[in-house]
Amino acid sequence: MKRFPNSVGCPVELSLNLLGGKWKVVILARLKEQPLRYSELRKRIPGLSDKVLNERLADLRRQGWIELGRDGNGTNQSRYRLTEKGLTLRPVLQQLYQWGAERAAELNVVIRPTIAKENAGGSARRSL
Repeated sequence: MKRFPNSVGCPVELSLNLLGGKWKVVILARLKEQPLRYSELRKRIPGLSDKVLNERLADLRRQGWIELGRDGNGTNQSRYRLTEKGLTLRPVLQQLYQWGAERAAELNVVIRPTIAKENAGGSARRSL
């Protein structure tokens, strides 16, 4: 596991060290919506390779942000979900989402809908 510095110059620096990089935050944002199976994560994050997804999921589990558990609906499938510690990131992830959505509108950047929204006929605008 990555070692963290004993001191930092700013709380944002520590936050970025803890969350480490683009893909971990994207995975956490997807899991904020709902618990997901590995294959569902793959569909929702198409730019991420299997190797990197596996590495980031393992890192997030080691750090205590997510856990892998069986769902309780009798299918006995494993799903990744935020832990209690991970749930503390929900407001932060929501703020990042809103800020990014505002910048996307300013820059005319299209935000692709998630698989679940496409299947339900929903719009591309969504809440994490």
